[in-house]
Amino acid sequence: MRFDYFETFLKNGKDALAKGPVAFIFAEDNVEIDSTVRHHLKLGFKSVVLFGPKTIELSDDLEQQISVVTYDTRAPQMLTQAINRLIEAAPNTWMYYCYNAEYLMFPFCETRSIGDMLTFHTEERRSAMLTYVVDLYAGDADATPNCVSLEDAYMDKTGYYALARWDGKEHKDRQLDFFGGLRWRFEERMPWARRRIDRIAIFKSQKGLELRESHTFNIEEYNTYACQWHHNLTAAIGSFRTAKALKSNAGSTFEIDTFRWHNSVKFEWQSQQLLDLGLMEPGQWF
Repeated sequence: MRFDYFETFLKNGKDALAKGPVAFIFAEDNVEIDSTVRHHLKLGFKSVVLFGPKTIELSDDLEQQISVVTYDTRAPQMLTQAINRLIEAAPNTWMYYCYNAEYLMFPFCETRSIGDMLTFHTEERRSAMLTYVVDLYAGDADATPNCVSLEDAYMDKTGYYALARWDGKEHKDRQLDFFGGLRWRFEERMPWARRRIDRIAIFKSQKGLELRESHTFNIEEYNTYACQWHHNLTAAIGSFRTAKALKSNAGSTFEIDTFRWHNSVKFEWQSQQLLDLGLMEPGQWF
């Protein structure tokens, strides 16, 4: 179902928010919208809501399965404004957000659904999950000018690191700032605030919860990578977003011939690859 306005969706599209987990996809352009939606439907989300301009293109069969909301995804603070309104509209619901050409992966997602994982995570007394945004890029930049190719996707196998999160007074308990991928290799082209690759993309809404521009929440426990007793599940988001931006930006497109380097590996679209590289954590998940 399509909604011409966000307010109309909040008023008349409540069925899409009635039962989680719900996936919110923010389409910034028409690149790989269908594949992004199909990927998250396959993971088992109860509902998928696609936000984007009227010009977004979506296959007819997907139109029947999801909600589509006309929304200015290029406006300043568009993400936080939307997510915070959705939190307010549907408290006590597991939610997830990403952009187009981004694909959620979690441990053993080939055989377990997102609902299975979040049931387990809830039993672990966790209300949020850390996700690492792993940059993907086409192996042949000449064949794919926007560097987005699902069939020829590559990623960095090394170059990831973390720093203790500092709030100006002290280090945050169980919070780290993560870096790596294209945002690290091309950091001179990235504003400091956009170099991190950690995102609390999976969370359970509650009254008073607010998403901040830093992809963190105002309730500090939501921003932790694990509880105080043992390691917890983390997930990863394979994302072409940075590669797409670097190749579409006039200041960098002609200066980058390829994103591949000696530490590039073919992306296998399997959770085990990300587990082996330490880019997500199974915790007590089995």
